[in-house]
Amino acid sequence: MARRSRLDDSANLITVTVLNSTRIPRPRLRGQVALITGATRGIGLAIARALAAESCHLILSARDEKSLAKIGRELASPGIKILAHPCDVRDPHSVDALFRATRRQFKRLDILINNAGIAHPNLPIEKLPLPVWKDVLETNLTGTFLVTQAALAIMKRGSTIVNNLSIAANRVFAGSAAYNASKHGALGLTNTLREELRPRGIRVIALLPGATDTDIWTTLWPQAPRKTMMSPKTVAEAVVQAILLPPNATVESLEILPTAGTL
Repeated sequence: MARRSRLDDSANLITVTVLNSTRIPRPRLRGQVALITGATRGIGLAIARALAAESCHLILSARDEKSLAKIGRELASPGIKILAHPCDVRDPHSVDALFRATRRQFKRLDILINNAGIAHPNLPIEKLPLPVWKDVLETNLTGTFLVTQAALAIMKRGSTIVNNLSIAANRVFAGSAAYNASKHGALGLTNTLREELRPRGIRVIALLPGATDTDIWTTLWPQAPRKTMMSPKTVAEAVVQAILLPPNATVESLEILPTAGTL
């Protein structure tokens, strides 16, 4: 609401006109550059949408090129630059290609969301195939390492890294040995990275969401009670709020659970 005053000299009166106005909140991350891996579905897609709503420029990455193109079109809007680039985070050459494209278009990176991850069917260790073990570890742990290592070359003071780890990073679930091990390892990597980057002023957030209604449950537990789960949007909103804190404050561990608790 605005007030406008006018002095009427003939009567020495001040006339005040009250103008009604609706203020549109200014996007809080306008002009910043964010890279999201695993950006075509689930929590990664929800975070991409939430960052786009704050006018972030986006680098969207995943293995499915068609889905990437579709999401890029969905999020495109005036004032937002979007680079949709396929990447297999397990492959160093693919990661290198992603960052060559990133440097060509943006030169820098302000926000990194390491979200790409996979699960495996519920199996005891004695029946867990070695190829499955390797694939999960290479995606969830090595992939986070490779992308982060490449990103640090173009991240400066005030930047933020968010690693999506799941509550499996500090709990264990029988039948999910490879998934548990990958997430425990990724938490160790995240905590080490935070200490190394403190002098550089780069924040590192460990995101530990509980049961969230995403496609990963099709692999983990097809019969899981999805009605009790959180939505990816809920998790994404919490992530954006953590990123928006002043540079001298860090949510080091962001654990979000359904009110009903673990499944």
